[in-house]
Amino acid sequence: EYIAMETRHVTGLPQIKGGAGDPSPVTAFGVYMGMKAAAKKAFGTDSLSGKKIGVQGVGQVGKYLIEYLVKEGAEIIITDIFEDKLKEIANASGATIVDPNVIYDLPMDIYAPCALGATINDQTIERLKCAVIAGGANNQLKDEDKHGKILMEKGIIYAPDFLINAGGVINVGAEYYGDYHKESVFAQTEKIYDTCLGILDKAEKEKIPAQQAAIEAAKARIEAIGRVKLPF
Repeated sequence: EYIAMETRHVTGLPQIKGGAGDPSPVTAFGVYMGMKAAAKKAFGTDSLSGKKIGVQGVGQVGKYLIEYLVKEGAEIIITDIFEDKLKEIANASGATIVDPNVIYDLPMDIYAPCALGATINDQTIERLKCAVIAGGANNQLKDEDKHGKILMEKGIIYAPDFLINAGGVINVGAEYYGDYHKESVFAQTEKIYDTCLGILDKAEKEKIPAQQAAIEAAKARIEAIGRVKLPF
């Protein structure tokens, strides 16, 4: 709000200040869509009913993501460094609280990192017992090339982080351009499901890590839009 006093190039403002409010619910919805797409690829169905899902980090995005998982009937494991948040979410959702240090060792269908980045690294990657990784955190792979390849070799489906957590950017983008409609923002974010499936199919077909496939697709889009824009 203070920055907005000096420049209009600010998004994520409260509704009372003319903004769209907290983008976290939209981010969580996109992660949920990406998770369902990855589940479809891994299990043959995008239903999360009965799936054991470990959510690491129950901040704003994690909290809203858990609400979607509860509605689907998933079995939810949660961890965080803030015990008060954990207890609040557990009481509301029925999720099981686990220590942050053991989340990597627990058998689960889906691991959803929604806190710090680089949690997929040399120390944790061999401990993970999951079929899918799909979460809201940024920079989940400590080394994109190295750890992306290891996940592929282990047969773990990885939903690229910057793809499935893009809902928040979609939300603030609509706010910035002054044509904000909540329904259309969620409709656009829902397309993350199809995009994620397409990226996972591309990765499988080309035998490359999903993160690499997503980066290649992103670069191709940037180059394409650059060709149609007139030079200044």
